[in-house]
Amino acid sequence: MTNMYPILEYDSNPNAMIEPHKLLRRHERMPEYCVLCFFQEVIAAACAEVEQVLVLRSEMGSNPVYVIEQDGRRVAVAHPGVGAPLAAGYLEELIALGASKIIACGGAGVLNKELAVGHVVVPVTAIRDEGTSYHYLPPSRDVSASSQAIEAIEQTLQAHHVPYVIGKTWTTDALYRETPGKVAQRRDEGCLTVEMEASAFFAVAKFRGVTFGQILYSGDDLSGDEWDSRDWINGRPDTRQKLFTLAVEACLRL
Repeated sequence: MTNMYPILEYDSNPNAMIEPHKLLRRHERMPEYCVLCFFQEVIAAACAEVEQVLVLRSEMGSNPVYVIEQDGRRVAVAHPGVGAPLAAGYLEELIALGASKIIACGGAGVLNKELAVGHVVVPVTAIRDEGTSYHYLPPSRDVSASSQAIEAIEQTLQAHHVPYVIGKTWTTDALYRETPGKVAQRRDEGCLTVEMEASAFFAVAKFRGVTFGQILYSGDDLSGDEWDSRDWINGRPDTRQKLFTLAVEACLRL
């Protein structure tokens, strides 16, 4: 496995020293359907009066997992954490607890200013410019979402007449190192957006054999000479709530 670059020393052994399924038993109240929502305020509103089935934990504190009901079916809802390592770890734990059909919803920076704030983007592939995914899959330039999840997301968006684009996203670990040169390079590769988790999500899902897809909305703009926040968080409460609702419906199509 020795390589000049440690991140490329992929080990194909499927068994690690610490396995999620040995630390966490399958939870009887954990449904197979799960939505990972990056919008804490949306989770608080949607889950204010619903069942909290368990709590994930890190040194930042507790991360509750709720269960909501839609059309008589149960869907788990949790925040995935921010950044590939934490998000992958939480995803691992949720899979061990029983989740197998998973949709994430979040926001992303855009590399093309023609993508207006709030426009929906469905990432089909993600550039692996983070470290976590290289511990789950052999080195490659990108990794794909589950085709079944992409189909379910598209069906849901079309059913509600929501305009969207599909394409490639750039996943990076370093939000403060998105340089003009890197932005230009990723844009030339066909990336529409930049975020911090998608490629790790896709890799974990492939490794664990679960269905996973993601819905993003266009946020801040990195395509110009200067960064433009476009007030993408505080100015889009309706967009964030709607994206969550669409994610739940898409999840239940799986």
